Amino acid sequence: MGVFNMNRPTAFTLIELLVVIAVIAILLALLVPSLQKARDQARDVVCKSHLRGVGVGIRMYLDDSNQRMPDMYTYTSASNGHLWWDNQGNLLRPSDDRAYWGVAYFDYVQDKKVFGCPAFRNFADIIAQDLLYGGDHRFIYTSAFASNGWLSKEKITSIRRCSEVILAHDHMEPRMEHGNRAERSDMLFPSPTGVNLTHYRTGAGRTNWYRGIFRHAVRKGDDVQTGGSLNTLWLDTHVSRIRETTGQGVLKRWYDPLGKNP
Repeated sequence: MGVFNMNRPTAFTLIELLVVIAVIAILLALLVPSLQKARDQARDVVCKSHLRGVGVGIRMYLDDSNQRMPDMYTYTSASNGHLWWDNQGNLLRPSDDRAYWGVAYFDYVQDKKVFGCPAFRNFADIIAQDLLYGGDHRFIYTSAFASNGWLSKEKITSIRRCSEVILAHDHMEPRMEHGNRAERSDMLFPSPTGVNLTHYRTGAGRTNWYRGIFRHAVRKGDDVQTGGSLNTLWLDTHVSRIRETTGQGVLKRWYDPLGKNP
């Protein structure tokens, strides 16, 4: 009878190693998409939660302001930036060209992080470089949502169906005011060309910004097609999702409830 050598080294054969590597590769292939999906869902939840917080702050502002929206300088000024503070650390005035619209509500939403969306961070560096914010995307992490500029100075009590009026939603620029302009549409309802967001579509000036608008649940890699969605804050402060669209099914009155814009 032979003697079993307890000290004899054992090793994987090449075939065994290849099998182990193949199994690991298969497991990674199965797990990575699930982990990515879970991470995207977590970002979506945070974004929606932040939008609700913004809505609560805006309602508090309205309660203290005779139910009138602030002046967003939609028709009178270029005030449409992403910044909160000047170089000295002072909170910018809402009328400052560099000012983010959130500064109007800063006393009610004191943590500017509420205006941030984790999914926006992937696109902040594009804006920082294109708009010369020193190339530092950290300055605009907390400028992730766009306000409906057509509500500037409106008395909310004169608006019916507040649940069908958009206050803000995911976007790449801070203020939406060009839904009725064929060449620079930035709202979701169809422009005079028959489609929305003409300023961001193929051949337009901001095509490289498009993917930052419908930035949740992204399923496609095309420059102007994500298959995703954006989160929307409505005037009654509820938050919902709008799927990527060229404008079909989106009504102008969601932005212009009083019909003041042609």
